[in-house]
Amino acid sequence: MALVTQEPETSGGTRPGSATGRQVPRLSAAHHTPRRIPAEVARYASVPDTLPAGSAGRIGLLELGFERLQGRTELVHRYEESPLQIMHPLYVDPLRPKMAFTSMTSVGGGMVQADRYRIDVCCGAETEAHLTTQAATEVHRMEHDYATRLVNLRAGPDAYLEYLPDPLIPFRGARLYQRTVITADPTATVVIGETVTPGRPALGEHHVYDVLGLDLEVRRPDGRLLALDTMRFCPDLHGVNGPGVLSGHACVGSLFVVSGRCAATVVADALHTALDGRGVLHGVSVLPHDCGAWVRILGDDAPAVAAARHAAWDAARRLLTGSPAPDLRHS
Repeated sequence: MALVTQEPETSGGTRPGSATGRQVPRLSAAHHTPRRIPAEVARYASVPDTLPAGSAGRIGLLELGFERLQGRTELVHRYEESPLQIMHPLYVDPLRPKMAFTSMTSVGGGMVQADRYRIDVCCGAETEAHLTTQAATEVHRMEHDYATRLVNLRAGPDAYLEYLPDPLIPFRGARLYQRTVITADPTATVVIGETVTPGRPALGEHHVYDVLGLDLEVRRPDGRLLALDTMRFCPDLHGVNGPGVLSGHACVGSLFVVSGRCAATVVADALHTALDGRGVLHGVSVLPHDCGAWVRILGDDAPAVAAARHAAWDAARRLLTGSPAPDLRHS
């Protein structure tokens, strides 16, 4: 069984590859399961009457390492554990010809009970990479336990990383906890987005999942915490339609821009200008420690929120790279 250096989940840990890093098997729970599960999710913990957590097919692992070679970004490390896979990087943006575009895929048809996914992306110095997904992530109904997904994004000096997956679609009875950790050099840029839909409207679903927990952390390479965003959607406990949650709207989107290329206030102004007059509710603010800016978007349908998020991404990209956001339709 292959061994890897344990990625820290809290400050004070050791970095991958360090001399004091703790070696653990890739397929062990210590590697693919979050150390802390929120109480709202943990209350559903149980042993499924089918395959339990940790069984073959329940663990999805993806490790990607990018380096700058001969003037362009190349994929130099790749490890896959089905159902997570990738399409080989393409260079599809004529304005950023040295930027690697990679699409992540899942052969499992969505996340089910007791699934444990982990994605690790490491971008070396001066790399440029864009990651997206082949399709939306469907989270299926669960009768036992829950699903988790860990996402670790590491960006080295002067690296530029975009992580923009398609929306989450939590079905009736779905249970998911996702933890995303950005570890960025002070000179790096990371643009990350997330969109949550209400489920399957054609089947009458409107936020009827059991629980959806999304945590995002921004850290420096030494483990120092810069920013933390926590979202908890518990329809049966607290509801999701009131003030301070979705306020009656169907979809929520977020875009975080972590960058040292320009002042955080300049990034925030660019995001606000891009969304002004687009017909969606939005709020823009600088991130703590002036490490960047972020926006939250509320809308009544997924296409409107997706268009608004694309506009915010386009504004950030033009500001930080001088190039517009490309059209990445999957058709």
